[in-house]
Amino acid sequence: MRTLLLATILLVSTPFFSQSDDEKQIRAIYDLSLTNGKAYDWLNHLSNQIGGRLSGSVQAQQAVDYTKGQLDSLGLDRVWLQPVMVPKWVRGTPEFAYIETKPGLTTNVPICALGGSVATPEGGLKANIIEVQGIEDLEKLGKEKIAGKIVFYNRPMDPTQISTFSAYSGCVDQRYSGAAEAGKYGASGVIVRSMNLRLDNYPHTGSMSYGDTPVSSRIPAAAISTKGAELLSTTLTLNPEIKFYFKQNCKQFNDVQSYNVIGEIKGSTYPNEIMLVGGHLDSWDLGDGSHDDGAGVVQSMDVLRLIKANGYKPKRTLRVVLFMNEENGLRGGNKYAEVAKSKNENHVFALESDAGGFTPRGFSFDCTDENFNQVLGWKKLFEPYLIHMFIKGGSGADIGPLKTDELVLAGLRPDSQRYFDHHHAENDTFEHVNKRELELGAATMASLVYLMDKYGTIQSKKIKG
Repeated sequence: MRTLLLATILLVSTPFFSQSDDEKQIRAIYDLSLTNGKAYDWLNHLSNQIGGRLSGSVQAQQAVDYTKGQLDSLGLDRVWLQPVMVPKWVRGTPEFAYIETKPGLTTNVPICALGGSVATPEGGLKANIIEVQGIEDLEKLGKEKIAGKIVFYNRPMDPTQISTFSAYSGCVDQRYSGAAEAGKYGASGVIVRSMNLRLDNYPHTGSMSYGDTPVSSRIPAAAISTKGAELLSTTLTLNPEIKFYFKQNCKQFNDVQSYNVIGEIKGSTYPNEIMLVGGHLDSWDLGDGSHDDGAGVVQSMDVLRLIKANGYKPKRTLRVVLFMNEENGLRGGNKYAEVAKSKNENHVFALESDAGGFTPRGFSFDCTDENFNQVLGWKKLFEPYLIHMFIKGGSGADIGPLKTDELVLAGLRPDSQRYFDHHHAENDTFEHVNKRELELGAATMASLVYLMDKYGTIQSKKIKG
């Protein structure tokens, strides 16, 4: 009797808590990533043994060879290279620039050529400078005030935007289209304030386009550091007659062949339903591309390893794609989508990591309301890992060409506050990536892939009846 009473007391006093299979599986994924992750070691090699991986470069090919070798070593069902033609733009010798307040009195400022820009004349370019806050100012000024001058785009990123990607979107048009638009008014060159929220001496490169401007009419374009931009603006206010000099030696070559790197685990139940996770293998050449997008590459590779190492057998085919040429052409993403369409492949889910290796905060989804509501039902599974942000929005540039009404596209969303301190700049280097943050991101991605595979998308459920 006493034994029965004691058992009853223990039963009443013990809380009823049964950990679900999903909670256990996700916990196991995080534990493995944080104790035996491979992403950081892979990133160390990409960053420190290979370095910046601009499309068409020797380093880009080395990265292709290295990542394929690592995927081969994971025992995946298939690993292959997908050929893609990519642009080859070379920066050349380091750029040089100064502000000349009067003949012989100069102050050097840090600049870098924008990706795709033409070179200056061999002896450099010196001209008066005119400051604008954006492309819309050009029409107000007119050709009379612009012709022969260097246009200085100085609209900063908006610091009131909590999402720094929104701040970036608000001013990146002056970098991308600034030279093409200024050239229409007879400008001799373009200098653009770096896309960066802090004041420093690192100029940030990035892609730009001349549109349909004839090659003979293209003008050189460079980014200036935020400190340099502040100095130039202040000096120009004090003396509108100052001159600006810059010299750059960049050159565009013919397209060359490169590759997307692809590996997959074949699905056990629905092998024709493909779930993709990826990042872009190329980077700019100033730093070593650790955050943009070495982090996304190694996290995506580790997603398949984590799922395989945990003993989970996916129902659907899981595919990792390391895209080439996101930075200055999106050729890899377009080629992958083209081949997938030609083969009538059925992609049901795609996740990209291309926002840096910082602490993960959640995901953005480009999908139907039905699919988004399903995802919201999983949110509590991520809250113990401080993953709270599940929003509808963009996904990733490389997976965008796959978009259909049925496909669920997603993007990993790390904390963005420090991202643009490094984006496309010389300080996008390995030491600025935190090992634990990187591994948390890989585990977060693997957990979402696991849930998507286990439960399927709304559309795939409807097809199966």
